[in-house]
Amino acid sequence: MKVRTRSSAIIGTLCLVASLALTTASADELAAPQQAAKVVLKDVATAKNPSAGAAGPGGTVWIAERAGTVRVLGDQGLGEPVLDISGETTTDGERGLLGIAFDKEFAHFYISFTNLEGTSTVDEFAVQDGKIKPDTRRTVLTQKQPYPNHNGGDIRFGPDGYLYIALGDGGAGGDPHGNGQKLDTLLGKLLRIDPGGGKPYAIPPDNPFVNDPKAKGEIWAYGLRNPWRFSFDAGTGDLLIGDVGQSAWEEIDWAPASSKGGENYGWSQMEGNHPFRDGTEPANHVPPVHEYDRNGLGCSVTGGYVYRGEAIADLKGQYVFSDYCDGTVRALQMENGKVTGVSDLGVNGGEVISFVQDGKGELYVLDLGGRVSRIDPA
Repeated sequence: MKVRTRSSAIIGTLCLVASLALTTASADELAAPQQAAKVVLKDVATAKNPSAGAAGPGGTVWIAERAGTVRVLGDQGLGEPVLDISGETTTDGERGLLGIAFDKEFAHFYISFTNLEGTSTVDEFAVQDGKIKPDTRRTVLTQKQPYPNHNGGDIRFGPDGYLYIALGDGGAGGDPHGNGQKLDTLLGKLLRIDPGGGKPYAIPPDNPFVNDPKAKGEIWAYGLRNPWRFSFDAGTGDLLIGDVGQSAWEEIDWAPASSKGGENYGWSQMEGNHPFRDGTEPANHVPPVHEYDRNGLGCSVTGGYVYRGEAIADLKGQYVFSDYCDGTVRALQMENGKVTGVSDLGVNGGEVISFVQDGKGELYVLDLGGRVSRIDPA
């Protein structure tokens, strides 16, 4: 994600995120979209720089605050912190507590953060009776970061039960080390691991590069600049990634649930559908399903979710996303991995840093400035 300051907040989505024949779409190339769903944003809590969230045990929603605390959303707003690692992270650059996730059984809770040295870290805690057991904490994975930006940091379990981890290209600008296209580094990648299969984890035997001695076996997909937020469609299992652009194009990438991994999304040879700095499009480039330029107010895409809730019938099956600078909540209509329309939902979430999907498929919007709101029917 890209980080700029706006009202003392950080940009860049925390700036701080198919087949080769897949048709790509940008808003100005599409036919008139279907009627936009009518929605409102209902404020449900105020947090201190919320950065991420996850559906928790017992129908709860857990919210991460960038400085290092995790709180549970209730009827009266957010409760007291259930976890506090504020002494172990910093909020300089695009750093901080960047992602949280539960496994499918809510037996383990995972946090993704940058430590005091800026190293990307994923830690695990056992969960019992809906509560974290602090004494069970262990580190699953670490990755040193050469710069304080483009950390990625999103984590979540896929339909296959494996943990997926998004890491940016290492930062600075223009991918100076070429990490996006290198397979011997975890930077600029989406990873897929089995945290319960080994110490500290196991690499799934069907990962695409496990038999390549020159590649990291953890890699699921590559060619990513800063995949700040990604998600799996709860209805189909398809993967969608909001990958923050460099200076001209923001993109959303897609892979079907049937994918065997190994997709190359092009960075840093490509930025969206466009060669970056005279780059050459890789032969195996998987173009985005949607892109938009920086000619408007947008500057840093915030990936969201395909809506699978019950409250808003007209929104079902659409991919909801936003932009950190623009704040407008939008939706993509999709059919078989192709975008058929783009809708402006007519609401603005502020400095939209993340979305959260609860256990019933309803969506929440996190404003880095503190507002936590739910997308409700108008």
